[in-house]
Amino acid sequence: MKVIGRKHEIRQLEEYQQSQRPEFIALYGRRRVGKTFLIDTFFKNKFTFNISGVIDGKRSEQMAVFVQGLRSLGYHGEMPKTWLDAFYLLSQQLEPLLVQNQRCIIFIDELPCFDTPKSGFIRALGHFWNSWAVKHDQIMLIVCGSATSWMINNIIDNHGGLHNRITHEMHISPFTLYETEQFLLEKNVVLDRLAIMQLYMALGGIPYYLDMINAGESASTAIDRIFFSSNNTMGDEYQRLFSSLFRDPAPYLQIIDILSKCRQGVTRDQIIEALGKHDNGHISEYLTNLIKCDFVRYYFVKTTKVKKTDGFYQLTDFFVIFHNTFLHKPVNDQHFWSNMQSSSLQNIWFGLAFERICMAHIEQIKHALGIDRIGTQYYSWRSKQSVQGAQIDLIIERADRIINLCEIKYSANEYRLSKDEDIKMRNRQSDFTDETGTRFAIHPVFITTYGLRKSEYSGGFVAEVTMDDLFKDL
Repeated sequence: MKVIGRKHEIRQLEEYQQSQRPEFIALYGRRRVGKTFLIDTFFKNKFTFNISGVIDGKRSEQMAVFVQGLRSLGYHGEMPKTWLDAFYLLSQQLEPLLVQNQRCIIFIDELPCFDTPKSGFIRALGHFWNSWAVKHDQIMLIVCGSATSWMINNIIDNHGGLHNRITHEMHISPFTLYETEQFLLEKNVVLDRLAIMQLYMALGGIPYYLDMINAGESASTAIDRIFFSSNNTMGDEYQRLFSSLFRDPAPYLQIIDILSKCRQGVTRDQIIEALGKHDNGHISEYLTNLIKCDFVRYYFVKTTKVKKTDGFYQLTDFFVIFHNTFLHKPVNDQHFWSNMQSSSLQNIWFGLAFERICMAHIEQIKHALGIDRIGTQYYSWRSKQSVQGAQIDLIIERADRIINLCEIKYSANEYRLSKDEDIKMRNRQSDFTDETGTRFAIHPVFITTYGLRKSEYSGGFVAEVTMDDLFKDL
């Protein structure tokens, strides 16, 4: 299969490959997001040295993998005793292969696996780069890992021998809706955009998960087979996901459990209280790592001004949210999702998931509004005075002194605004203006799937954003 999307990343790799200087590239991103596939496909396996760490492997196993790579270069000696020895042997094997103006590509995949306790692997890697690789313009060293927080803390933000040695970092993000649609079409999976969006709500833009969808099946049938059938393919994925990212996944799973129970997000203090622990400094580290791994977002709530203390942590990974909503307890119905069609439980879920999709496609929303070249910041707002506890999930504050208040509604058809909804929306807008004291012009925007049906209550919005706008390729 060809690479879908990743246009920016491919342009970056082309630039780095042609730079005519030594390059040290750190590639990271969530498990199953397609990092290795991108590198393998771009370079078409034209690696000079290519190895991958053994998941949960011992030091001896990691060293054995490294030596196998050396033997592919013609090494016939004994197993090195230390990583310093191993990297020295690598430099010796590569030296005769260096050809002027021709890249020598070294790819080390699943890099965190090699860093077993007290192994000295990172120090040896730093020494290899500083003492040999950086002196050769032909060298292009690419390291890759799913343990995002480890990659950032130990490679990109390293304070030892690798400090400021990375020439480029590349964060591989999940697919957008557009890329998801293109990926499915490449697999001959033809679905309308509402069905694609419903799949996205459960699987997110993760290529490995999307590859499980078969041509000819509906979105609900696919979800039943993947999650709820007796031989479901995602039964162990949740635990594997966190075990692959964190060496001690337990505290992260505890925080995820707390966040999954509050769709709007919670503050750091509320997380500490729910955990029943004193903050020993680790909570902030855990939250930061969850953000780096694309599981959580940290967002601000508008008061009289945006304050750091008003920040909320919200769960954003679609698969993780789906799992914690519907799979945290055993489900015996193999057609659970299909049997829930049009139920209030499923419709509520679609509504909440559509809000998260909009948050994940802010750039597409800005493009649809024609403000993608205007400086913006976005946040949410919760009333501290309204009896009804009014809130607006998406507010786009613009440098041209205009605020877009976005009403987000999911619907399987054109959305019909009722009189009561119109009153509530107008009251929210009024409360927002009064409580924040903003002097910016307020432009209400309606975001829905198939648009807003024209009625006596639909005239209060300056613009509409539809599902098709969210599928734009930017």
